[in-house]
Amino acid sequence: MAGLSVDELVPDFDEHAVVEAAKEGSNDALAALYEFYFPRVYRYVVARLRSGEDAEDVTEEIFLKIINNISGFSWRGSPFGSWVFRIARNEVVSHLRKQKYRAATTELSESIPDSSQDHVEYVEQQSQLDIVREATEHLPEAQRQVIALRFGAGLSVAETATTLGKSENNVKVLQHKAVQKLQKLVGHRL
Repeated sequence: MAGLSVDELVPDFDEHAVVEAAKEGSNDALAALYEFYFPRVYRYVVARLRSGEDAEDVTEEIFLKIINNISGFSWRGSPFGSWVFRIARNEVVSHLRKQKYRAATTELSESIPDSSQDHVEYVEQQSQLDIVREATEHLPEAQRQVIALRFGAGLSVAETATTLGKSENNVKVLQHKAVQKLQKLVGHRL
């Protein structure tokens, strides 16, 4: 396994074979896991956090934890991706807790206005994302998690259910309720 190249591992992405190779120390397998999971994990993290810079930092921490702990991963009837997104969810929660603590202890501005940018489309898109993120904060935590995993990370209903330890029907109900509430909250603002 250790001799497999990323090109051999990624196209079919035999998750079990790639994970086992990574557990045996294959850097190619670790790279394949990174390439496969990074876009999904990053989308999940950026859906939960307001700052792209914070999302990059948190995503980096997530992958460091995956790399450092992959040797202890064992197959327990769940896909590897569920383990990855449990780590991601825990890191996001940890980051948000730290942010709340920092916000309570300091009143520093996190951004410096840049008057040189005049990208109307970008600003409008960011404004719409901010409205949706703000509205998402008014959802119950379970609904927020489902929305972030389904639409932020692009997970399927089954993957979301496994990651959250819920039934697929429960995930569908949570998603339906969340989307209805979000439509009410942001419908008039977009």
